[in-house]
Amino acid sequence: MSNKAIKSELHPRNAHRERYDFPSLISTQPELGKFVSENKYGDLSIDFADPKAVKELNRALLKHFYQVAEWDIPKGYLCPPIPGRADLLHHLADLLAQSNAGKLPQGNKIKVLDIGTGANCIYPLLGNSIYDWEFVGSEIDEKALDAAQKNLYENPKFRGKITLRLQENPKEILPGIIKSSDVFDLVICNPPFHESQAAAEAASTRKVKNLKGKVGKKVTLNFGGQSNELWCEGGELAFIQKMIRESVTFKFNCFWFSTIVSKEEHLKEIILALKKVRVADRQIIQMTHGNKKSRFVAWTFLNPEQQENWKKMRWK
Repeated sequence: MSNKAIKSELHPRNAHRERYDFPSLISTQPELGKFVSENKYGDLSIDFADPKAVKELNRALLKHFYQVAEWDIPKGYLCPPIPGRADLLHHLADLLAQSNAGKLPQGNKIKVLDIGTGANCIYPLLGNSIYDWEFVGSEIDEKALDAAQKNLYENPKFRGKITLRLQENPKEILPGIIKSSDVFDLVICNPPFHESQAAAEAASTRKVKNLKGKVGKKVTLNFGGQSNELWCEGGELAFIQKMIRESVTFKFNCFWFSTIVSKEEHLKEIILALKKVRVADRQIIQMTHGNKKSRFVAWTFLNPEQQENWKKMRWK
């Protein structure tokens, strides 16, 4: 039995709606070949519980679809699933289009801030490749920032289009990163999900068990992740509430602030936090990636008149 279904839950513009074409990917990235074999459906696939296989698949996807010729991350750092990351960007582009009479704002006039860009620098690489947006990526981990900078250096196509900034105060998210002269059409964030290392490891154990049907004594994170990538004090909810409070200071520097919300039960508290700071508009956009349901929350402090002025000044 062959499992060839279209991934209809992904965004219509997502390049990854069909099953991976492994022969084409291997022709782009030959090193992927040693990780590919037939699965129980008779289709070519990889062992998604193997971090080396996942990393090589990412390299192939980035090279094949997004013109990222060279890409690497240090051992143990987050190796993001490309289809889901691309999906968020397509939904965010729709959010901008909704504010622009249905027209997708593209090109280097659009400036995006990626909070916690990571060693992988994935949102800037994908977003610039797909929509030609310019990015600033922030990061508190100097090793991650160095790795992200190396990825940019190895890909001249992205030089001058993506810049990186170190967050020197790990207790802050936006202050110290957004300068008074900055103007961002979009702020994006994929916050740490968990409130502790133990919670992150328990989640990883469940993921590996779902992939393999069993787990060993030592859990290997197939998608990796350092402490600041996976957990923070108070977890996802505390991080997002802090980001909302901080966004008030920069209400006129940014059109849309946004963040992924992995846990639906956090939405009620997040909406209360947004009401407390009196945002002009807020949206909750649902996303589905395979069996996983997710969503992002977006908010703006700009009233309709200010939004019109922003569009006239920046998008036309």
